Amino acid sequence: MADQAALEQKYAKVGQVLTGFSDEGTKMEGIFMNGDKLVLKCSVPSKVIVNRIWDTIKSVDPTYSDFEIQMTQTGPDEQPYTIKHGDTLSAICLRFYGHANKYPEVAKANNVDANNIPVGTTIQLPVLS
Repeated sequence: MADQAALEQKYAKVGQVLTGFSDEGTKMEGIFMNGDKLVLKCSVPSKVIVNRIWDTIKSVDPTYSDFEIQMTQTGPDEQPYTIKHGDTLSAICLRFYGHANKYPEVAKANNVDANNIPVGTTIQLPVLS
């Protein structure tokens, strides 16, 4: 029988990413064992965050044979984000995509200057490959 505490520690980064998006509406609904697998049940607001969580799972263990995620997407594919004081598009991309260098694609999708987005502007973070 697998050790739940050990698996929770192994996949802690997934939980950190999930809870890091709580302001955007992610919710962890449960974590439990099903046989030898750790199961994480959650809901997320967009495909952008679904992809970020999957990327994190695969970075922990590409086979994730001891892990199962039951994830419900509650909103659209794109993720809205309102620019706050001190934000940079590259920092936003690092958070949502795991790569700061995605900022030109996000700027183009929103028809904005990546270096001059006024505070309070809401952009749409598209699903990127």
